[in-house]
Amino acid sequence: MREETVYNIKNEEETNAFGAELAEKLKPGDVIAMVGDLGTGKTTLTKAIAKGLGIEDVITSPTFTIVKEYDDGRLPLYHFDVYRIGDIDEMYELGYEEYFYGQGVSVVEWADIIEELIPEDAIRLNIEYGENEGERIYRCTF
Repeated sequence: MREETVYNIKNEEETNAFGAELAEKLKPGDVIAMVGDLGTGKTTLTKAIAKGLGIEDVITSPTFTIVKEYDDGRLPLYHFDVYRIGDIDEMYELGYEEYFYGQGVSVVEWADIIEELIPEDAIRLNIEYGENEGERIYRCTF
């Protein structure tokens, strides 16, 4: 049984440290399924993971393209933002399986929208606002 671990993240510096630590453990085929309200820092955390993988490209949200690929790190990073997915078939048209089960790491923002496609062994990360400005609560299932 997988367990949930809760992290209280106080600022962007701690977000960067968390992302770097997570990146060290990632292996080909890992999927990170992120869920959180607008503005909770899903893209910010993705940037920290990318940096931890050694990716030097500027990471931007792929809201309108759905997926962006970054190949210059220790592992390829496939950054999905499925917020605008209207029909699950769009994921099949993108060839999502090649990303999820390929040689890189997939980070999926708004993963709850495509829950039925998320692998059972995915790293699940729910991001919530903390009590103070800039604070976040990460609820992670590894």
